[in-house]
Amino acid sequence: MQAVVVHEFGGIDRVSVDERPVPAPGKGEVLVRVGAVAANFVDTIVIAGNYQFKPQLPFTPGKGPAGTVAALGEGVTGLSVGDRVLAMAEIGGYAEYALAPADQCYALPASMSFEEAASTSLAADTAWFGLRERGRVQPGESVLVLGATGAVGIAAVQLAKAFGAKVLAGVSSMAKADLVREAGADAVIDLSRENLRDSLRDQVQAETGGAGADVVLDMLGGDIFDAALRAMAWRGRLVVIGFAAGRIPSVKANYLLVKNIEVSGLQISDYRKRMPDLARRCFEEIFALHGEGKLHAPVFRTYPLSQAQDALAALLDRGVKERIVMTVETNA
Repeated sequence: MQAVVVHEFGGIDRVSVDERPVPAPGKGEVLVRVGAVAANFVDTIVIAGNYQFKPQLPFTPGKGPAGTVAALGEGVTGLSVGDRVLAMAEIGGYAEYALAPADQCYALPASMSFEEAASTSLAADTAWFGLRERGRVQPGESVLVLGATGAVGIAAVQLAKAFGAKVLAGVSSMAKADLVREAGADAVIDLSRENLRDSLRDQVQAETGGAGADVVLDMLGGDIFDAALRAMAWRGRLVVIGFAAGRIPSVKANYLLVKNIEVSGLQISDYRKRMPDLARRCFEEIFALHGEGKLHAPVFRTYPLSQAQDALAALLDRGVKERIVMTVETNA
């Protein structure tokens, strides 16, 4: 089979497309014939060797491939060869065939293509856990999504709206305002204004009658995180999801006490491993909302697997707005 292989850690120039043997599923595993897999920023961190775990070299990167079940390992029940699934593998997805734990394979609805499933994975599930589990959002509350034009951000806007919240979408430029409005945002928060420390709070309070945001999802960190803390409502919950702005912020605990607010973190893969039943419920709701037309897969651009390096370069190009999805020609 064709597979993207990393022989040494480094930049995306270190990846190559090689011929590799088709792996055999072990106990509790499923072999998936890949139809599509998203290129995720976290994959470039894994390729660089800077992720929280380092795969043994050589390895094939790629999280969350979508495809059909090709073979079942010992002890696997509830799945059959030929089933269409989203397989939340940690690595190995950039290939014609990939292994995944059976309890992290989720049956796809007929309405969702492999490309849509791949585009949705690691975005909608992250947003779901940020809102449902860590943020405990309730109907009628206000949700501030920072980095709202990214894949997780757009999913969070759509999901928060579906959950009955008032959605405030934070954007780096008002030129991107239409994108988040189309996703369902009730208001747009301009993160490019001067004196962000005050301007972010003032915008949020103007949209919430002075109350502030009940839930904040932060994919950015840095100065934006600092400003968002000041824009939170009493008993507000801020969920740390990433640090795309660069600086990892810190919090003074007395500020949490005085405002009665919470700051928590979200590492999505831990939930799939530690709470698989909750992860399954997450995907069931995501797929149901997609079927109801309340959740749309991010707009994506496709590349064949053979052009993996080009796909990764497009992923790292800040001018590219679409989600990058690699397809396997033989499975089209």
